[in-house]
Amino acid sequence: MPLLRASLLKSEPAGSLRSLDEMFSLAHAMEREAATRYAELADDMRRQKKDDLAEVFAQLAAAERDHVDSVTQWSQSRRGKVPNPALVRWEAPETVDADTAAELKGSRLMTPYRALAMAVRNEERAFAFWSYLAAYSEDPEVKKAAEAMAREELGHVAILRKERRRAYHVEHGKPAGEAGAARSQVSARRLELRLVAQLADLERRLAGPAAARTRELLDKTKQMVDQAGDFGSFPASIEQRDAQTIAEALADAYLEGAESSSDETRVGTLQGLAEKAIDRLAWLRSLA
Repeated sequence: MPLLRASLLKSEPAGSLRSLDEMFSLAHAMEREAATRYAELADDMRRQKKDDLAEVFAQLAAAERDHVDSVTQWSQSRRGKVPNPALVRWEAPETVDADTAAELKGSRLMTPYRALAMAVRNEERAFAFWSYLAAYSEDPEVKKAAEAMAREELGHVAILRKERRRAYHVEHGKPAGEAGAARSQVSARRLELRLVAQLADLERRLAGPAAARTRELLDKTKQMVDQAGDFGSFPASIEQRDAQTIAEALADAYLEGAESSSDETRVGTLQGLAEKAIDRLAWLRSLA
């Protein structure tokens, strides 16, 4: 199983999608479940008098309700009917698993930044889920629609990462706009080269399937060196950080770059890089 799916999904989906109707029904159920869980967390935070966290989860719930409406409209435009819950044959990844929910409700250290980091992880999991279904679908129409859902989740990741960065700078007393003000001219290509060296070293220290997966990741990273070109500007100090930190910085940058660019070709390149970067980051996190 590809790296992203292995490290983000706790288990493989229990089947493949048979029709567009089933795909729309599953997508609708996933978005609706996410909206419900975030709304419940917002209520929990209000009861605990954690108003800042309540606001974060209320906004996440509202965004997911918009996604529910989008899937409904998509189904109506393609199939002439709303999604049918009866067509959902197996469980999708949970928006918030039991352990995370318990931490959110009981932790005194939970902050908007940590809450948004959790939401980013959830969207990455949804992206992995749809990528898996697209890869294993035998119906061309279903495959194309599942790929569209995966791209949509990737867009959600980009938006939430931006909000997470803003929350981080608020919590640390810095305006969000200062985040990139002092960056030096270290390019994404240079950081990709640094990751090539780090992943090669990691592969030598691993064995069996873990080494094989790391080798696959290393090969992808070598391809990304040239694809990155002259993109990006990062603090020079990040080059000396560990592989996971560098990988996360690159994933953030590719996502942000794709969102802000008006050049269609560049957007496509950066989205492709972002997908591979999230692949890589998920695997490094699983090793950690």
